[in-house]
Amino acid sequence: MSETYTNFLDKLDELERIKHDSNYLRGTIEEGLADPITGSISQADTKLLKFHGSYQQDDRDLRDERRKQKLEPAYSFMIRVRAPGGAATPEQWIAMDDISNNYANQTIKLTTRQAFQFHGILKRNLKQSMKDINQSLLDTLAACGDVNRNVMCNPNPYQSDIHSEINQYAHDISKHLSPKTQAYHEIWLDGDKVLDTSDEEEVEPIYGKTYLPRKFKIGIAVPPSNDIDVYSQDIGLIAIIENDALVGFNVTVGGGMGMKHGNDDTYPQLGRLIGYFPKEQVVDVCEKILTIQRDYGNRENRSNARFKYTVDRLGEDWITNELNNRLGWELEEARPFHFDHNGDRLGWTEGNGKWHFTLFIQNGRVKDTKDYQLKTALRQIAEIHEGDFRLTPNQNLIIANVDPSKKPDIEAIISEYGITDGEQYTGLRRNSMACVAFPTCGLAMAESERYLPSLINKIEDLLDEAGLNEEEITIRMTGCPNGCARPALAEIAFIGKGPGKYNMYLGGSFTGDRLNKMYKENIGEAEILESLQPILTQYAKEREQGEHFGDFVVRAGIVEAVTDGRVFHS
Repeated sequence: MSETYTNFLDKLDELERIKHDSNYLRGTIEEGLADPITGSISQADTKLLKFHGSYQQDDRDLRDERRKQKLEPAYSFMIRVRAPGGAATPEQWIAMDDISNNYANQTIKLTTRQAFQFHGILKRNLKQSMKDINQSLLDTLAACGDVNRNVMCNPNPYQSDIHSEINQYAHDISKHLSPKTQAYHEIWLDGDKVLDTSDEEEVEPIYGKTYLPRKFKIGIAVPPSNDIDVYSQDIGLIAIIENDALVGFNVTVGGGMGMKHGNDDTYPQLGRLIGYFPKEQVVDVCEKILTIQRDYGNRENRSNARFKYTVDRLGEDWITNELNNRLGWELEEARPFHFDHNGDRLGWTEGNGKWHFTLFIQNGRVKDTKDYQLKTALRQIAEIHEGDFRLTPNQNLIIANVDPSKKPDIEAIISEYGITDGEQYTGLRRNSMACVAFPTCGLAMAESERYLPSLINKIEDLLDEAGLNEEEITIRMTGCPNGCARPALAEIAFIGKGPGKYNMYLGGSFTGDRLNKMYKENIGEAEILESLQPILTQYAKEREQGEHFGDFVVRAGIVEAVTDGRVFHS
């Protein structure tokens, strides 16, 4: 490495050097896995491990006690499994169920990006878990890290002809933008080692040695459903359907949800609509936009390294012109479209001669409890199901493409275990999402998944008093401001600030095209309820016909409308 290039790397974020020196994501991960003395791996390797789809974590519920006992933290690993478009076969569902039972904490988490997630995997079981995932023909490569993540798409089977085509595009984009390093196969699947990469024989044709400045996300929405929150994506693709056929996509750039408390230079942002292109060009367009971020994203400051900041710094016109130059042709003017919701259609629907059952799964956690044997029921369904499963962007699950002859058998299991489509719940609970937070997420400042259901119980009492139990209202909670449950787009949102304390936001749109605004800062449950009660009462009395809660609080002047993240904090 030349002295000039070494000096250049010294100016960059530390992770840039780690990536550069990693030999295409190998680092010393393999040696760390073989070390029996500790349940962890080195700090540098934990950064590289993310590219392979895993995070090192520890049980924060046990952290203080283990420290008192002079023991190392209770280390374990999270694994995220890519499922482009959220599609999985019954055989793959059974494989995920087996992994959760054999190596993880006996639960499966369905994420807001339509991926499977496991928690509590010990280091000694990490490699076998990875092998079993790949044996099922799923994988974890690029589920995390500074690369393109799981490609989302609309899973609604009632649009099945269009969905089939969209789902294939999600797979095509995901495959094309996957890292090409052989490190994954060497470390996890006992693949042959590349003998010598020092002479640059191994290359990353799209990413290069240092990959992207930060993570990158792509999603495809099919109007009128914005269930993937297309404006939250680095690249948002909006399907344009004419004469019942998919003809192309409108494209948005620079969406993203994460920020940092106390740093106004960080903020959530909506993707900006820059044009339309024919569907045949979708993979090329995605690649060229990604390479703009690769070449111009901020590698000195990771807090400002997401594509949204690149777009804001350089401007939409500059991005569009650069994209046109790299494509060798120009985007067309964006075509008309309309969104009317961003949730899931729950229960049974029929389409294309098949039946589809959308199951409500609170916060995406698939587990068995004494009173609700959800995991067992889904295992039994997978053993007889001949269609597929589809993970939704709202952490729910579709038992999809059920043949009419099989529907009575699946209905019998649904009835026996009482698994629910959520129709008996309030519109608020049906439209709720939470990130994992405690005890495993190292970034969490407050509870989220474990707390939101009980908070909703109390808010439902307020809704009942106001006569609003059936009103569809989006509510989301995260334990920190990184935005994993896309809270900045919710009509009501809570972002963790400290133990039992949250910043409360109001005014996002039900269709996901407007950011919310902070209403109160650093408040606990009592003040949350005291703040919401009069607003919900006012909404019940003064709302206009068909007016959603987020639109009302803006119209009533309770918060200002926010359509540009650069004024999110003002």
